[in-house]
Amino acid sequence: MNIIQRNSLRRGGFAGLRETRLVMSPRIFKGQRETGTSPGLGRLVYLADARFMPLGETRMHAHKEIDVISVMVEGRVQHEGSLHGGQELNADAIQVQRAGSEGFTHNEINPDNVKNRMIQLWVLPEAPGEAAAYQVFESKPGERKRIYGGLPEQDETIAARTIIEVAQLDKGEQLEQPGKSLIYMTIGEGSNDGLAVKEGDLIESTDFSFTATGNSKLIIIYEQ
Repeated sequence: MNIIQRNSLRRGGFAGLRETRLVMSPRIFKGQRETGTSPGLGRLVYLADARFMPLGETRMHAHKEIDVISVMVEGRVQHEGSLHGGQELNADAIQVQRAGSEGFTHNEINPDNVKNRMIQLWVLPEAPGEAAAYQVFESKPGERKRIYGGLPEQDETIAARTIIEVAQLDKGEQLEQPGKSLIYMTIGEGSNDGLAVKEGDLIESTDFSFTATGNSKLIIIYEQ
């Protein structure tokens, strides 16, 4: 097990947000990967923990041939763009945007006078040329929910071998993930095989076995 602590990494950002990048895959950050970051897992190539400044925004920008997953942790954002513009995302909402070959443009805006917090992940699609797509999910207490990946036969999530799930645990609850995984603690604290982990920790794990010592929220990434 290896733990990458968010607060040990460089804090950067652009436009109206400040972010710490914890996953920077050499697949897309050739020669630019920051010291201490994870190379990712499967086709996950990027993970950043961001806070929008009060009334801040990303400004309109484009993506192509990438799947962009945004997990709201605190506050809210207003979504503008070529896919489902005008939607508002509150805490515990998850937005999944597939750019595909046609691409999409978007701008995420903090409408409030206080900072908010969002985790963004990028996943490379397994095949080029897919159609653009848009989904929104909601994470709920006591639930482990798949938001990305799965078999082609299902249509609840974008099909992929790289799986992304979110989980909310009450104090004392447990979570197991066999095999190799990446786990990001967005809120809370607990222990993995007796070692303490907390909010802002990215855990590169084999056979993850977690017990929450406080109410906790986690993002789980693994390959099917």
